[in-house]
Amino acid sequence: MVSLVLKDLGARYGRATVLSKVAIELLTPGATTAVIGPNAAGKSTLFKRVAGLISGPGVVQLSEATRGDRAICYMPQDTGSNAVLTVYESLLLAAKQGGGWRVNDDELFEIDAILKALRIEDLAFRGLDALSGGQRQLVSLGQALVRKPEVLLMDEPTSALDLHRQIDVLEFVADLARRTGMIVLIALHDLNHALRYCTNTIVIANGEMAASGTTADVITPAMLRDIYRVDARIESCSRGRPMVIVDGAL
Repeated sequence: MVSLVLKDLGARYGRATVLSKVAIELLTPGATTAVIGPNAAGKSTLFKRVAGLISGPGVVQLSEATRGDRAICYMPQDTGSNAVLTVYESLLLAAKQGGGWRVNDDELFEIDAILKALRIEDLAFRGLDALSGGQRQLVSLGQALVRKPEVLLMDEPTSALDLHRQIDVLEFVADLARRTGMIVLIALHDLNHALRYCTNTIVIANGEMAASGTTADVITPAMLRDIYRVDARIESCSRGRPMVIVDGAL
């Protein structure tokens, strides 16, 4: 199965270095890794660099991938679209990118299955321009999944979703990763979501990697104080799950 190593990864926009010193020894099949950090820390830049959309120093080492240049799929924050397409057509177009245009029954079955899994079958023949922000976010996830990536980079995929949909999507993606061996990196601002759904966590701050490791080891009161500038604690809820409780800003 696929594995991913990041070796002293950095990124540039023109002559300006905006990301540096990101080194991850191994991201293993089935792992869901949170990428956290303050606004404008470099999380989106990291995803674009891993996806090959921007250049910079370091190496993205992808081993045992079977889908070539389609192995990595990046789901950006901005899900706006001016395309005159229905939801179904947009997923079909995503499925055919990089391949021939002949459509077979298996591909149509896969699109139907993804729409059902994301609970958006009722949107199938609605125009993209008629969707809410949350609906567009779910369609964007569907477009990513229909490509069958081996590495999925999700940039704040729950930012426009209500609480029910947030939980639904995160549970679905984490379970899909475990079942298929897909590697998932997901940028999150809700640290309780990271604690609940992500095995590992990477912290990006000021354009550098500030920490990485198991989520329980990374999300600590000391990290929250140093990176987020808040006075916070990690406590267990009534069901024994760890939670971040913020007592105030510093």
